[in-house]
Amino acid sequence: MMVSVVYFLLFFSIFLVVLVLHFLNHKKAPAPASEKPLVSILIAVRNEEATISSCLDAISRLDYPVEKLEILLGDDASTDNTLVVINNYIKDKAQFKCIQIKEKLGQAKGKANVLAHLTKQATSDYFFITDADISLPPNWVQNMLGGLENNVGIITGITTIKGDSLFQRFQAIDWVNALSLMQVVSNLNLPVSTMGNNMLITRQAYEATGGYENMPFSVTEDVQLFKAVVKKGFGFLNIFDVGVLAQSAPAPNWLVLLHQRKRWMQGIWHLPWYMSLFLIVYAAFYTFYLPFGLYTSWQIVAGIFLAKVFLQTLFINRSLQYLKLQYPIWQLIFFEFYVIFVSLITILFFLLPVKVAWKERKY
Repeated sequence: MMVSVVYFLLFFSIFLVVLVLHFLNHKKAPAPASEKPLVSILIAVRNEEATISSCLDAISRLDYPVEKLEILLGDDASTDNTLVVINNYIKDKAQFKCIQIKEKLGQAKGKANVLAHLTKQATSDYFFITDADISLPPNWVQNMLGGLENNVGIITGITTIKGDSLFQRFQAIDWVNALSLMQVVSNLNLPVSTMGNNMLITRQAYEATGGYENMPFSVTEDVQLFKAVVKKGFGFLNIFDVGVLAQSAPAPNWLVLLHQRKRWMQGIWHLPWYMSLFLIVYAAFYTFYLPFGLYTSWQIVAGIFLAKVFLQTLFINRSLQYLKLQYPIWQLIFFEFYVIFVSLITILFFLLPVKVAWKERKY
């Protein structure tokens, strides 16, 4: 019981500090870049026929000179109609180019291998990396470029989930909550991580790492790249603003969601120790909460639960305000029950001797 009490004090102390920092230390997004250099948008695709058109539509709507855009798509041996959809879409658009990836570069696999090929094809000094199921805001490019100062080599935007069903909305809230926690740490100028679906990395920073072909393989290739860039002495910036808010397609079902979270859990060990510790403390709340409930009154147990829900709801609602998003308060409150359920089944799934299924491959 004493261990549980100590844990509760630690949890609430950390969370209260995070909440205060979230309210007081929010950094405004940098001003959009005034210059408009040539940029390369790199997209790895594999079996994306259901989402790639929406992604390409969003890119076509970018408020950036067409002649300064180089959009490179790498088809990673798709077995559906992805390639047909892409070729039909880009046949009259000179700024788009699709490359079929047939060879392996160095240690790179999967998405990392595709990106390794695309960076060698790119002709600009700025690599914008996103995914085939992402929709980007019109001013994404210049808003991201605006953060390139003071030796910054890698910039991360904010991503959430699109969709109106309750399952999709809870996924969106989950993303906003997790990325908000990371943003609080990033605002303290501590390295955290990046998002491989909403990223800008300079050619100089990328090439300084040796590229994906010279990195040990990881199912969270974006985290691996971020670590390598920071290790080489480049600065980083995480932008939490609607101007760089990307929207990702949701996990369509529970099995896909579990594989996604298992992949993320493998990546947590590649985060800085302080971020890994914080996420573990946050996720392990109920591991200590349930035993604590056996040795105390239900009033205390209920009070602690309500306090957690209140603080968490306040935190998420503030994050949504920064992003100009709005969800009913009851969904933010009931999100806690989604967290309990998903955390439990994720832990069980993580312990199963099952490989991560990602883009119809297993790792």
